[in-house]
Amino acid sequence: MASPAELERKVRQLDNDVQSIYEMLATIEATQKRQGNRLAEIATAQAEHGAKLDAILELLRGKQPE
Repeated sequence: MASPAELERKVRQLDNDVQSIYEMLATIEATQKRQGNRLAEIATAQAEHGAKLDAILELLRGKQPE
């Protein structure tokens, strides 16, 4: 049977492990938010490029851009 000191040490270690896991999850969450923001910026830029390319194609086909 484990002594009270050993049990207390084990509980402290498990508590530290849980705290470390929460810190890692917070870091992952922050990274995902930054990546999500960046993906939104890229999507916006792609939409703008698509509109510009459409206008260029219209000009090349002899139409006036809208």
